[in-house]
Amino acid sequence: MKNKKVSSVTKNEWITYAIVIVLYIICEIMIKTGVMSSHMKGLLVPICYYAIVAVGLNLCVGILGELSLGHAGFMCVGAYSSALFSFTMQDTMPTAPRFFIAFIIGIAVSALFGFLIGIPVLRLNGDYLAIVTLAFGEIIKNVFNAIYLGIDGSGVHFSLKDMMSMGMDLATGKIIINGAQGITGTPSNSNFTIAVIVLLLSIAVVQNLVHSRDGRAVMAIRDNRIAAESNGINITKYKMLAFTISAAIAGAAGVLFSHNISTLTASSQYFGYNMSIMILVYVVLGGIGNIRGSVIAAAILYLLPELLRGLSDYRMLIYSIVLIAVMLLNWAPGARKFRAQKMQEIQTFIGRRREK
Repeated sequence: MKNKKVSSVTKNEWITYAIVIVLYIICEIMIKTGVMSSHMKGLLVPICYYAIVAVGLNLCVGILGELSLGHAGFMCVGAYSSALFSFTMQDTMPTAPRFFIAFIIGIAVSALFGFLIGIPVLRLNGDYLAIVTLAFGEIIKNVFNAIYLGIDGSGVHFSLKDMMSMGMDLATGKIIINGAQGITGTPSNSNFTIAVIVLLLSIAVVQNLVHSRDGRAVMAIRDNRIAAESNGINITKYKMLAFTISAAIAGAAGVLFSHNISTLTASSQYFGYNMSIMILVYVVLGGIGNIRGSVIAAAILYLLPELLRGLSDYRMLIYSIVLIAVMLLNWAPGARKFRAQKMQEIQTFIGRRREK
């Protein structure tokens, strides 16, 4: 019985990896044969990093059971910290090790912020995390928009007012962060292959955590906090573990983001409250606790507005209708019962065919 369950879990995980790899191969074939347009090619990396941050948020919302509205903020922290390193080291370090270290820095800094936020909030029982992470995302975005950072012969200069207040030699110095204009000239090292590898690693981290002893403790806390605590499970420790990993995964998505564009700005479009809500929509529509569903939902919902662009005025109306339809199909009791019956019929049919 146990072996059968383990086999089923492993098979289910491999299906998720297989879907990502098959889609990657199809996209690569379309790129090599010239079938895919340049516009669609430009969407591949964004699809991957939004799928990654959705996987990270699903760990927090679906596996841990805590609502976070600030994953765009963690993504922003990962993007800025890694871009700051890559921008300052692009003339002195080869691309591959610099990009690898940028990944480590982005992930580590995001994880640190997740840990620091989790210390006071995750000890509480309630929806406080949603409020705190919402505030964190907005604070981070506004702080990065206010920072002026430059370097010249006399050292590093910093200001939260304007460029002139830094007191640096603008003729010979170099502006690194220029307030709301962000970092201009970040190295564009991300590509579709790297993005897919990071996505697969993110899925592997979450899947392995879920099926580990720590993961079972995290899910026990989600299902019944009092029962878990009465069995000796350290509630704060496991909540901190899951939330920190979730923030780190969002930071990895931020690294891909910052290395996929030439100018990094902390705008509301990319790191604001609406983006955090959109990532949550990916998780909810894909299925809370369903990692594969988060990846698929992120890909479809990110592509959909672009595919509907030809419908101009009706584009967002159709997009909203599709969101409602998908939500009903996924979560309405009647639709779920109908889907379960059809799956049972298919399995029965396959079983009969094998017996023959």
